[in-house]
Amino acid sequence: MLAHSSGIIGFPLRLLARENYERMVKLKGVRSVGLITGEEKIIPPQARWFSCTVEAMPSDRKVEFVAVDEIQLCADPERGHVFTDRLLNARGRSETLFLGAETIAPLLKTLIRDIEIDTRPRLSSLTYTGHMRLSRLPARTAIVAFSMAEVYAIAELIRRKRGGCAVVMGQLSPRTRNAQVALYQNREVDYLVATDAIGMGLNMDIRHIAFANITKFDGHRNRLLTPAEAAQIAGRAGRGTQDGTFGTTGECPPFPEGMVEAIETHHFEPLPFLWWRNSKLNFASPKALYASLCQKPPERCLKSAAPASDLLALSALMQNATVQKLAHTPARTQLLWEVCQIPDFRKLGEDSHIRLCEQIFTLLAQKGHLPSAWMKSRLANLEQLEGDIDVLMQRLMGIRTWSYVSARADWVENAAHWRNHTLRLEDALSDVLHERLTTRFVDKRAASLARRLEEADTTPLLSAITRTGEVSVEGHAVGHMRGFSFIPDPDAAQSDQKLILKAARRAARNQIPYRVSQFLQTPDTEIMLNLQNGALTWQGDTIAQLRAGADVLHPVIDVFDAEFLEPGQKEKIWQRLMTFIEVYIHKELAPLFRARKSRCRSTLAAWPDAYTGRKGGGQRYHIFPHFPPLPDMH
Repeated sequence: MLAHSSGIIGFPLRLLARENYERMVKLKGVRSVGLITGEEKIIPPQARWFSCTVEAMPSDRKVEFVAVDEIQLCADPERGHVFTDRLLNARGRSETLFLGAETIAPLLKTLIRDIEIDTRPRLSSLTYTGHMRLSRLPARTAIVAFSMAEVYAIAELIRRKRGGCAVVMGQLSPRTRNAQVALYQNREVDYLVATDAIGMGLNMDIRHIAFANITKFDGHRNRLLTPAEAAQIAGRAGRGTQDGTFGTTGECPPFPEGMVEAIETHHFEPLPFLWWRNSKLNFASPKALYASLCQKPPERCLKSAAPASDLLALSALMQNATVQKLAHTPARTQLLWEVCQIPDFRKLGEDSHIRLCEQIFTLLAQKGHLPSAWMKSRLANLEQLEGDIDVLMQRLMGIRTWSYVSARADWVENAAHWRNHTLRLEDALSDVLHERLTTRFVDKRAASLARRLEEADTTPLLSAITRTGEVSVEGHAVGHMRGFSFIPDPDAAQSDQKLILKAARRAARNQIPYRVSQFLQTPDTEIMLNLQNGALTWQGDTIAQLRAGADVLHPVIDVFDAEFLEPGQKEKIWQRLMTFIEVYIHKELAPLFRARKSRCRSTLAAWPDAYTGRKGGGQRYHIFPHFPPLPDMH
């Protein structure tokens, strides 16, 4: 497009229009490039190239080049009639380009005489891998579901099993969506959970697509995905020359017979028809307008689109007495239609949207603009930044409505102020929503550990046990050593315990031998014996238990079992403790050993009471109170 002196390109998403606008600005400068979407309009006086949403493409601006992306959306039940209108009527003076799936090619040849079809094959392959449990999905996987409830449930499970995921849904603002995508692209998480919104506008490092379902609600009924729809989603795996894989997960049923082959070979049935609605409208009156919108298609391969929200709003408002009185001229009828075309972002129900359109039209017809005081009252409840994910998303949908309204400079009093205000508010809510999503669905410590555990087979984990016994893996504290036993971090969520134990086991491979070696070299002064209960401690932690043997000179040492200790290591610990106890007994019972050496009973008779085990009146006691007393040698 930029090779031409002027041009317009229409994208299916506001996000894509904004991204390509920014790319064009870098190449041609901010004064030469415009952005036109429902919610944003940046139109410098000297602008020659325009990035637009398909719905917002200007029909009155003549340019050398026109392009429409994802033209196969002419077959979309909700938006198809808009794409079909651009297909039939949008033309550049020098060149017109339609980009999309090959499934629309036969109909393009039918509808547009002398059109040239240029096919570009996919450079990478897609391979079906069958069903895989969620806990077994490889890193760099996107899991696709078709409802918010399903997305949330899967995201919670991924957080517990793999540390977290990014979340992408159609309800997210472009700013929130970009922030979530960056979370994934920057490898802060290795998993993405998304609705079918992932099917367009996202070129990411995704290696595997896992379908959690293969049915979706299309606004009218639950139905099976078509092979082309499934391929659009599966095609997010791999890009360019990098191959990708796809499969199912969770409770998703198997793909129907033939669908896998169609996706792998990229061969799909041609589209049988396109959706159409008349765009040459009669504004003589609301009734005349409605009749022109309901005209029959001019070609057999075109089908009349089902009534969209704008037509439903017009049909209802035509019956309103106030609207009938106000829409008494062609200009007012055109205004009524423009108001009816405000998108129903809020999705609060048909009646709610119709009432909003009525209020806006009435104010515009009576006052000529929407007063600032009225705008302020409508935005008041949307300016709060508190609330959970669902509340914030609903507020963002409301803000999008007012961004759309504010973008009409001829509708709003002090339009520049309200346009900037709604955009700033959308940014603020988007940032808070991203934070809420990340807090709920990402445990950064667990995600980092999960990723490094995946890589540890080829790259050793960086792990350490400090002098105080704190265990860290890859810089993340995962718990403490108590003697030779690992105690997971009590602050970690219970759901993360398996992951932490797995990380700790990897750390123990290198660190436990070092800790055992440290103990074997420790001086006797750092090993403690509790004379009351026989506990043997090191660095304040009990590692073994002393219990009675044949006599006080021959106690038994039980080294505590520890998950990470190998039998040979445990034997060395036992030998070190035996050495400690032998030294301890020889020191404390030195007279007894001297007596044994001299075999002299008189020496035994001369022992102080503390060693003979006798106290006045024949009462017995001993140096280890819970052991059997010394044998009576008198």
